[in-house]
Amino acid sequence: MAKAKSAFFCQSCGYESSKWIGKCVSCGEWNTMVEETVSRTTNKAQPFARQSTENTPILLNDIEESGNTRILLKDQELNRVLGGGLVLGEIILIGGDPGIGKSTLLLQMAIHEALKVLYVSGEESEQQIKMRAERLGIHNPNCSLLIETDVTQIIHHALKLTPQVLIIDSIQTLFYPEIESAPGSVSQVRECTALLLRYAKESQVPVFLIGHITKEGSIAGPKVLEHMVDAVLQFEGDRNHFYRLLRTVKNRFGSTNELGIYEMQGSGLRMVENPSEILITNTDASLSGSCIATTMEGLRPLQVEVQALVSTAAYGTPQRSSNGFDAKRLNMLLAVLEKRCGFRLATKDVFLNIAGGIKVDDPAVDLAVIMAILSSNADMAISRAFTFAAEVGLSGEIRPVNRIETRILEAQKLGYTHVFISEYNKGVKTEIYSIKVMSCRKLEDVVKNVFG
Repeated sequence: MAKAKSAFFCQSCGYESSKWIGKCVSCGEWNTMVEETVSRTTNKAQPFARQSTENTPILLNDIEESGNTRILLKDQELNRVLGGGLVLGEIILIGGDPGIGKSTLLLQMAIHEALKVLYVSGEESEQQIKMRAERLGIHNPNCSLLIETDVTQIIHHALKLTPQVLIIDSIQTLFYPEIESAPGSVSQVRECTALLLRYAKESQVPVFLIGHITKEGSIAGPKVLEHMVDAVLQFEGDRNHFYRLLRTVKNRFGSTNELGIYEMQGSGLRMVENPSEILITNTDASLSGSCIATTMEGLRPLQVEVQALVSTAAYGTPQRSSNGFDAKRLNMLLAVLEKRCGFRLATKDVFLNIAGGIKVDDPAVDLAVIMAILSSNADMAISRAFTFAAEVGLSGEIRPVNRIETRILEAQKLGYTHVFISEYNKGVKTEIYSIKVMSCRKLEDVVKNVFG
């Protein structure tokens, strides 16, 4: 009997070594090398038959385009994040915290779309999935369920059933019988993904993979897994809120800046067509320290509420705390207020929060952050009919931002009366908008127009 061969794999990047080393020479991580058995069994289970003909080079101009390269889904948020629908032969990896709703999102798509879907589960039984599907409402008679963890059997059933979409829940539960290591190991995850990738490309069937994440929030398994797939989506949210955010981390067929927003309900995930309804507090009271910013997530304009609290420091060192906004950028904006505008904030605590738990990195939020801080410092409320869309420079100038026309139209559609932008945004025809466009050059101009 042949001796089992083993090797050491890095759990972070998938680097293979014949002996254990403390630091991975590929990614530089410490204590990530784990021993795995890599010997192959004698009974080789081949999920694919070898092609009888060899592939030959072909001129790019001679390739004929397919008439329908994308599958449009009823889920408009998922369509947006994927770049306009499912690409034929695409393989998509979805990651997220446990219990955030990854399985619910894909099961809801499987039972609501008018497509022939094969849903493969390695974590739940038929009865458990049927109970959840009935709660979500089954509308697709062509949705098939397979409880299996052997990737060769999964591909065998998929080739026989010929679905339009294949869903795997989850990739860490699958195993390839030729590899003797445990399911979820680096070699198993890499090999199973490679087989599913080959199936997707040869059959032109889109494949969804659900992936677990580590405690740091990254996809569990080697980094090579993210390089193999066509798109990586991150499903995130706060357990204290009902909404869920679907972000694009990687997309070979679309933008990586798109954002899909859902609301978790008892009957499943509801698409949120107007994100401002959950990102802005529904209150008629005028409260100090609150300001509305017009930001962009990909091609979608959003109205977000910036909340600030400025108070006298109780201890010698003032605190600077930020939630949903870059803390270093907050310190920079406070330095601008201190140096350029003369506001004494060095001895005061400053707390900043983006309402709803959303994280923003758009420079156009700078002006709203500064106005919220000044509002709380002076205890003067800013009108809820004002919105801000401009970047603030180190000299206190109001800098222009991109897609300003889209931002103005969104603010006008939502009923705001004034929008504050940079005077350096060239080509903006203010007379064509019903909303009053306030073009400002310096920070002092904005303060004067808002607080008088």
